[in-house]
Amino acid sequence: MSSSPSRSGARLAGHALVEALIAQGVTDVFGVPGESYLAVLDGFHEHRDRIRFIACRHEGGAAFMAEAGGKLTGRPGVCFVTRGPGATNASIGLHTAFQDSTPMILFIGQVASDQRDREAFQEVDYRQMFGPGTLGMAKWVGEVQDADRLPEYIARAFHTAQQGRPGPVVLVLPEDMLTAPCAASVLPRAQPAVAWPSPSDLIALQARLEAAERPLVLVGGSGWTPQACAALQAFAHRWQLPVSAVFRRQDLFDNHDPHYAGDVGIGINPALAQRVAESDLLIALGPRLDEMTTGGYTLLKAPRPAQPLVHLHAGAEELGRVYAADQLIQASMSVAALALETLHPPTPGERPWAAWTRAARADYERNQQPAAPSAPSADLRMDMAAVIGLLNRLLPADTVFTNGAGNYSGWLHRFHRYTALHQGGRTQLAPTSGAMGYGLPAAVAASLLQKDRWTVNLAGDGDFLMTSQEMATAMAHGARRLISIVVDNGSYGTIRMHQEREYPGRVSGSDLHNPDFAALARAYGWAAHSADRTEEVETALREALQSECPTLIHLKLPVDISTSRTTLTHIREAALKRQAEHRAGGQ
Repeated sequence: MSSSPSRSGARLAGHALVEALIAQGVTDVFGVPGESYLAVLDGFHEHRDRIRFIACRHEGGAAFMAEAGGKLTGRPGVCFVTRGPGATNASIGLHTAFQDSTPMILFIGQVASDQRDREAFQEVDYRQMFGPGTLGMAKWVGEVQDADRLPEYIARAFHTAQQGRPGPVVLVLPEDMLTAPCAASVLPRAQPAVAWPSPSDLIALQARLEAAERPLVLVGGSGWTPQACAALQAFAHRWQLPVSAVFRRQDLFDNHDPHYAGDVGIGINPALAQRVAESDLLIALGPRLDEMTTGGYTLLKAPRPAQPLVHLHAGAEELGRVYAADQLIQASMSVAALALETLHPPTPGERPWAAWTRAARADYERNQQPAAPSAPSADLRMDMAAVIGLLNRLLPADTVFTNGAGNYSGWLHRFHRYTALHQGGRTQLAPTSGAMGYGLPAAVAASLLQKDRWTVNLAGDGDFLMTSQEMATAMAHGARRLISIVVDNGSYGTIRMHQEREYPGRVSGSDLHNPDFAALARAYGWAAHSADRTEEVETALREALQSECPTLIHLKLPVDISTSRTTLTHIREAALKRQAEHRAGGQ
């Protein structure tokens, strides 16, 4: 029996669910099939001309793909998993979405209603597991008991995921509910309600700007649109303000713009960190001001920062939760910058802080130039700064870059220049939660959702092998214009760095035994290249760009080259020196 999204006649609830997704504009969902939601899978078959179920190889990869889709498009990414092991595997993507404020909906199959509370096969209480709250994993966890209420729950899930501070929602689907008849009509596409700054808030902010001498904008958060990014750029130009992006939000402001001052996060430019400390007006536009952005709550001292702080955020519950700011403004990021764009300086000409803004940009430009050599090491066969420069030169401006967690990402953060938010969506997909294994699934999702754009994943060797099986997903569903660059130093590099800093010379658990990554990629049907020297990378990259098929490029990097600024040798020697000084001081 065929049915359309507007139909209100009785049909399987699993089919009604798929119709409701279509009504919300969903064209692709990610998941791993399970027997607990067979009726939904049948609904995807019924409506296969309008919506695609992308079968992944692990629920963690599927959840990462849905989260990346939410980041990329601004609408909730959708993931389906089965009960128990499926849900626990998917929890990593849910946690990533929560900490990144990404709209996402995770559908979980559940045991039948007559089996509940007996610890049936794979039974879990998901309200307890993902319990909503400021330190939970979801904004809301709902379980649908009545098939006729299914469209209501789905509409609520889409509204909840997008409104206020965006985030993930969990909907639990008892198996017997999905096979029951549903006569309810699907509900209209959810358009999120937005909060505008009040006129009094804008007047007060303008007064603070006019009194400032060293202002600085910190842009971040989620819910941004290309129009909002353009308005932010216009606001920064009109007031001649320096703008910094918070951790892994560098694509919210054009990095080529003379007002861009760099990113505030892990591996921050020391000159920018000093500038944040010296600012006499910080305008935090969108970010939560989390641990990574604030240097462990020291760059901005919690709970009362030394710098005057204006905090704009979409979620009322977030404002004042950590920082006692001088001014709190609840505003959705899709409209906050549009409101700021209406503010005009009282007089024409240069602002009093124009030299401060130029100096901030000069600091950024100096940080873009690696030392010669780019890392203080005798082994420079592979220069990662040069590799990123090559990507900048050969890839189009709307290329999507993805990465997971690891020191290797520091080269991308430091040396790649993002353009402002592209009309197709974001160009930087990376987890602020520090989830390893994110980059490859995110790249696969971007490639499948927007096939006309290039996607480049930069991954460490440890990071890549956590989700490398999703190379199969890319091939199965027709990915193209997809490149994964694996930076292989035979180590969990971030952990090794911390070991050398805290326990120099005492390596434990951080060495890795790796496969031939190029051979592994070819086994999945990818094209693949290996490069031991910097000059070999360009040939491999040009071949990938010419072929437009999924390609892996395996780079060998000496383990000693730890970050874009230092080496393990230098870290170890500094730690040993500190230990010696401490012992000498104690005698």
